[in-house]
Amino acid sequence: MSYHLRYQVLPGRDATPLARYCAEHGVDEVVLIYNSEELHSGHPVGVGEDLWFEHVAAVKGVLDAHGVGASLNPWVTVGHADRGRMQDLGFAPMVSPCGEASTATASFACPVWREWLAGHYGRFSELGFRVLWLEDDFRYHNHSPLTWGGGFEPEMLERFALLSGEKVEREDLVAAVTAGGPPHPWRSLLQRTWREAQLEALDAVRQAVGGRAKLGLMSSGLGIASVEGRDWAALFDRIDVHRPHFAPYGDAPGQALAYSIAMLELQRALRPEGVEVAPEIENWPHTEWTKSDTQTWSEMVAARLSGADGMLLDVHPFVTGEPERYPRIGRMLDRSRAALDVTASPVLETEGVAIPWWPQTAASIWGDGTFDGLTADPLRAARYLLPYGVPIKAGSGPVTALFGKVAWGVPDADVEAIFSGGVLLDGHAAVILTERGYGSLLGVEVEEVAERSEPSRVPYSMERIADGGALVSVNVQPALARLAAVSGAQVWTHILSPREEQWGDGRVAYVNALGGRVVTLAACAPESLGRCDDGQRLAHRAVRFLGGDFPLVSGGPHLMPQLAVAGGRRRLAIVNGSADPARPVVSGTAPDVATLLEPLREPRNVPVRSENGCFVIDEDVPHRGYAILEW
Repeated sequence: MSYHLRYQVLPGRDATPLARYCAEHGVDEVVLIYNSEELHSGHPVGVGEDLWFEHVAAVKGVLDAHGVGASLNPWVTVGHADRGRMQDLGFAPMVSPCGEASTATASFACPVWREWLAGHYGRFSELGFRVLWLEDDFRYHNHSPLTWGGGFEPEMLERFALLSGEKVEREDLVAAVTAGGPPHPWRSLLQRTWREAQLEALDAVRQAVGGRAKLGLMSSGLGIASVEGRDWAALFDRIDVHRPHFAPYGDAPGQALAYSIAMLELQRALRPEGVEVAPEIENWPHTEWTKSDTQTWSEMVAARLSGADGMLLDVHPFVTGEPERYPRIGRMLDRSRAALDVTASPVLETEGVAIPWWPQTAASIWGDGTFDGLTADPLRAARYLLPYGVPIKAGSGPVTALFGKVAWGVPDADVEAIFSGGVLLDGHAAVILTERGYGSLLGVEVEEVAERSEPSRVPYSMERIADGGALVSVNVQPALARLAAVSGAQVWTHILSPREEQWGDGRVAYVNALGGRVVTLAACAPESLGRCDDGQRLAHRAVRFLGGDFPLVSGGPHLMPQLAVAGGRRRLAIVNGSADPARPVVSGTAPDVATLLEPLREPRNVPVRSENGCFVIDEDVPHRGYAILEW
């Protein structure tokens, strides 16, 4: 397991203390970042670029002399955000859908910027770094203070006109691309325009680097990348190393690991074999006050379980001097290594409820007049299932979960195969699939979608379980689909008003004409339902009805599993996302070995015992701790 320390040596400072620190704490490589954050004064050119080049060369020389590897991370490509900066280099500025022009961020369509980018990377590649990183600003969205992002500058509109054969004003293009109803043809053409401009910039960098270094790319959310029309296959044809974002920058509840586990898994499925992966372990602002060591440790373990080759660590301040000033960080790295070594994941094949993702999904979504409305979030089903103890996997499988606007992305050619197996739907996906003509496969009729923001004489409030009559809340759901089960379907719950009047069916199970099994939830945001033991039992019942025969976990809130075959053994890793200790209960046969990973401590074996057809980890798993079970 490799530690890659992303670190900025201040100009004029000796890098010897950094090299010694790396040797002391087993850091294999420094990813030198420069011209970053507080030191960023714009895209470096002329004397400014010369100063950084000479400084970086000197630092690399010191690292080389001490046997420490080195990669390089220029802090900007097009530019992160304005933050009061202005550029006067002749770059065409990014322009937002609203017409706002950036003062510091360049357009992907600007030839002056592309020439600078290729020249800059080409020059620095001569220093012999292992990897040159393209920063996460290599994107159209999220360039503050622009609303949504850029891609509507005159230079980009000219490129669009060449593709479409029509000269289109920005306002008209935005209106057409985001309009309600079936997608306008201009949407896919705009995505192609953006995609080609981005790939041309990357090709220019590759040509300038000329094989002297590998190229690495940071990535973020899949849904918003789909709005941009990002072609992942084409990108991975051009890059060698992937740095997935997957965790919050600051302290967060342990249950946030559901997001992290799902982000790692869905991005893993996009990568071809042979692409090196080093997830970003970041706090920001970069200080010890931002994120606890316990959280950092748990995120590194989650990344290692997902198959990470190394850890790209953003854990030291960028402007306050040598790393030995922060001995706690070094101790954290030392104390984390044992857990990372035992969670190595060679030849990883995950198991669980399949969470499919089609990168072209945004091209199919019916719009609502905004760019945010074109974003489908493939993580929503995972955030519902994982905290209830249900493992997930990316891609296809016998049991699939489709939530929300992801249902727009299902290719027609895949529908029969998916619905011949088991499918879990939320109310929004049921509406979309009915609109697409597949309602006969679902076992429900969708009479309406009721928005919580709209007043009603009979408002939805709670859900009554048909077997036993227990009540669970749907009171804060932003929307609910009013379902009516068809003949032959099983109604598991009913939606009630505050006066216990019948509102509609809540959870419906059905065997369709293809022999597939479907469970539909009225909730349009199941991941935000109030959680409880009854809710977990309903989730487990759904998975079993749909044909899921893998282990399920209970025994406490937010016990989240990662299930895989790794290194020839089946492995179930359960992390405790609750602040309270718990003893996980797992369905199935007891494992050959059970290992407890307590944060920042040495791994140790723990006992298990059988109980009512399940087995119990017979020792407390602490907050953000892991139980690793192997067969």
